[in-house]
Amino acid sequence: MFVKRIKNALHCLEELSCDEGGYRILKDKVCIESFFVENLKTPAAHILKQEALACGGDFALPKDAILYSRDFYSGVLLISKSQSKPLIKKLKMQAFGLKELAYKLESHLHNKLYDKKIMGVINVTPDSFYPDSRKAGIDARSFDIDSIIEMIELGVDIIDIGASSSRPGSDSISKEEEIARISPILKLIESQKLYSKVKFSIDTYTPIVAKMCLDSGFTIVNDITGFRDKKMIEAVSGYDCECVIMHMKGNPKDMQKNPHYDNLFLEIDEFFANQIQALNASNINKIILDVGIGFGKTLEHNCELIRNLEHFCHFGYPLLIGASRKSMIDSIYKSEVQDRLAGTLAIHLESLNNGADIIRCHDVYEHIQALRVWDKLQ
Repeated sequence: MFVKRIKNALHCLEELSCDEGGYRILKDKVCIESFFVENLKTPAAHILKQEALACGGDFALPKDAILYSRDFYSGVLLISKSQSKPLIKKLKMQAFGLKELAYKLESHLHNKLYDKKIMGVINVTPDSFYPDSRKAGIDARSFDIDSIIEMIELGVDIIDIGASSSRPGSDSISKEEEIARISPILKLIESQKLYSKVKFSIDTYTPIVAKMCLDSGFTIVNDITGFRDKKMIEAVSGYDCECVIMHMKGNPKDMQKNPHYDNLFLEIDEFFANQIQALNASNINKIILDVGIGFGKTLEHNCELIRNLEHFCHFGYPLLIGASRKSMIDSIYKSEVQDRLAGTLAIHLESLNNGADIIRCHDVYEHIQALRVWDKLQ
C-alpha cells in the first residue's frame, strides 16, 4: 500500500473513471470554500454556527460570542459546495438577515467559467511608465504596425491600445491630442483589416475616442474611470462591444497620495454594482471587471485584492488583472521597471489561480508561454 498526498483531487477522480453521477456528487465535496462574514447580528451568528455544523461545515466566531457580549459579530464560514446546498436552503427560511446572506453565498458559489486570455499592451504615448511599451514616440505617424502584427503572430487574444498615459502622477491630455495620436493607428488597422485577426481594445475615458475606435473595428472599451462619465456610456451604446469597468480611487495625478479605504472590498463591490447597473440600464451587458491594481491602492491593498480576487467572481463577469511591471513589484523587491518581468509573471500566475480571466501585459511572448504551461499544470 502507498499513500500519495495530492493537490488536485478532481484530476484524480477523473482518472478513476467514477460513475458520472457519483463524480458530480464527489466533486462538490472536494474543495472547502471560505467566506469572511462581517457584522452579523448576534442571534444570526449563532444560528449560522448551528446550521453550518449540522451540514458538516463550521462558522468560526470570536470566543466572547458565546456570552452575547456584542450586538454584531464577524466570523469565517468554512463549507464545501455540497454542504452549502442544504445550508443555503435553511438560511433562506431564517430571520436576522440570514435570508440575504443565503442569496449572497449563492452568488459566490455559482461562478461562471471563462477562457483565459492574454491582452497585450501598446502605448501610443511619449510618457508611459514603461518605455518599451511606447510604440510611436511623440509622433504617432511614425507608428510601426509590425508591433501589432508580431503580437497577432504570437497568438495574443486582445490588443489594448492607449493614447493617453494613466501612470501615477501623469497629467491628462486634451481630446484633440488623444485623437491626433490614435487616428493614424486606426487608419493602419483598418487598411490591413487587422481587426479580423484579433480583438482590439481602446484604453480611453474620452467618449469621442471610444466612438472613433468602435467605428474602426475595435470591440472592447477599457475605461480606467469605470464609465463614471455618462457620456462614455452614451458613446458605446448601440455597439456590440465589451466594456471594462476599472476601479480607481482618485485620478492618475493624485491617486497614489495616501489612498485610504474603510472597507476595501465593500467599496469596490459597491462601485462595480453601481456601474454595472448604469451600463445594464443602457442595454450594455458585455462587461469585464478590473479591480485596478496600482490605481489608488497601497501595496497591501494590491496584495489583498490579488489574494482574494475570486471574491469578485460573484458578479458573474470576467475579471481582468493588469499588474505588468508596476511599482508594487519594486516595493516588494527593489527593481527598475525594465527588470520586473519575473515579478510580473508571479503576480499574474497567482491572479489566474485566484480567478482572473484576462491578463493585461507588456511582455506577450513570455505571458503566452506562462499561460500555456500554467494551463497544462491545471
